[in-house]
Amino acid sequence: MTKKTHILAIDQGTTSTRSIVFDARAKSLALSRREFTQHYPNPGWVEHDVEDIWGDAQTTAREAIEQSGGVDKIAGLGITSQRETIVLWERATGKPVHRAIVWQDRRTAQFCAELKREGAEELVRARTGLLLDPYFSASKITWLLDNIAGLRDRAEAGELAMGTIDCFLLWRLTGGEVHATDVTNASRTALFNIHTQDWDPDLLALFRVPAALLPRLCDNSGDLGMTAPEHFGRSIPIGGMAGDQHAALVGQACFEPGMAKATYGTGCFMLLNTGETPVTSHHRLLTTIGYRINGKTTYALEGSIFVAGAAIKWLRDGLHLITHASQTDDMATRVPDSHGVYMVPGFVGLGAPHWDPEARG
Repeated sequence: MTKKTHILAIDQGTTSTRSIVFDARAKSLALSRREFTQHYPNPGWVEHDVEDIWGDAQTTAREAIEQSGGVDKIAGLGITSQRETIVLWERATGKPVHRAIVWQDRRTAQFCAELKREGAEELVRARTGLLLDPYFSASKITWLLDNIAGLRDRAEAGELAMGTIDCFLLWRLTGGEVHATDVTNASRTALFNIHTQDWDPDLLALFRVPAALLPRLCDNSGDLGMTAPEHFGRSIPIGGMAGDQHAALVGQACFEPGMAKATYGTGCFMLLNTGETPVTSHHRLLTTIGYRINGKTTYALEGSIFVAGAAIKWLRDGLHLITHASQTDDMATRVPDSHGVYMVPGFVGLGAPHWDPEARG
């Protein structure tokens, strides 16, 4: 019998999905990655087709498994994913009822502003450690239930399930057997009470989210179910799940209070381990769950910058100034000539560059 010594990690991000296989010493043996389409149906709106995400998760996982010696060497699987992005799907079929609304989406800004004027932000901050902002999942769920015909009635009847991307992938991987989310992803919905470690009935009432939609809550490490055998040729135990920034906190070994990590992806996020005590910021940082293992919760403070790698992607796909992200290294280190002009292809200017289509063409 082949000894199972490898771990498969599915890293589902905002712009791409990656699968990595590690050996028993945490050495990366294989990596497969796919970028997927971003949908912008209106200004300030960002959506993902979760069927694209699901297809890429399967494809990259299978490729990484094959490259690392086959499924018989895989001892277990872990999932990390973009946070706050929300999806609703049918319990009977597993089909999404709408594209996922992404964490960057701002369509609920007016709704959140109205709740702020009504004095609701203090409740949200006290219970969740978060700000009342479209960034988080709750207002996105409200929008879907109020704007897509029939969804609220179906949700209240128990026909629909909701979850962040980790939750949706877990449902699909287990063939619909497990509807659960870990506490780090739950702590980003603005529906989870970080003190009681449960869904908060007052917040559900505030955002008018039916409890019938909600997934079960679980630790970041433990028995999360088995993959359906048809996905990878045999069932694989799913033993871990965390939001991407929380997984990075663990991955950077920030296990002691005062230790912090900063990571750069679509956005830039710094998390500081504050130990077993949630710390309230006086400068609009977020109080969040760092991780929970064996029922023991570690809290964190978080500072978030929405645009980091997204700006590089915009230079490539929006302005078409570059074809590869690595080209920005050269652009960033260019110095002005004796006249103060930055000689960047496609740009001329003094101090701040200006677009010159003739130079680019």
